[in-house]
Amino acid sequence: MTGDNDSQPGGELPPGGEIDILRVMEMIPHRYPMLMIDRVVDIVPGESAVGIKNVTINEQYFQGHFPRRPVMPGVLIIESMAQTAAVLVVQTLGREAEGKLVYFMTVDEARFRKPLTPGDTVRIHVTKLRQRGSVWKFRGEARVGDTLCAEASYGAMILDS
Repeated sequence: MTGDNDSQPGGELPPGGEIDILRVMEMIPHRYPMLMIDRVVDIVPGESAVGIKNVTINEQYFQGHFPRRPVMPGVLIIESMAQTAAVLVVQTLGREAEGKLVYFMTVDEARFRKPLTPGDTVRIHVTKLRQRGSVWKFRGEARVGDTLCAEASYGAMILDS
């Protein structure tokens, strides 16, 4: 890893490449404190991606969720899945999709199996289930090591403006 933007024009990554945080911020409109992924790796345009979220005690939500036992809120875990999927969509559609808003339409079968806490490095596995026009359906899993911590299916719509 060089820390440089490893993305290539045309949406392809070199072998072993990844999409770093600076490129993620070009691709999706989210910013702190709502940017929930740090980079994207193992991306296969049109199929799947793996996002990385490093959970730190500095996250704003830990001030109140919960001060004595910090746990990443489940809705933000789902949001990290959605942001990973949004990067997959842009990587699939190309630069004309950069910065477009993607709105949740559905969240189904959400399960939270193990709390995410400061110090965890979460791998967010996202798989495209289908796409019809501007509507996409995904399956996401959040894992720490080999442990499944959360999972959900969700639908989203890409807006032109």
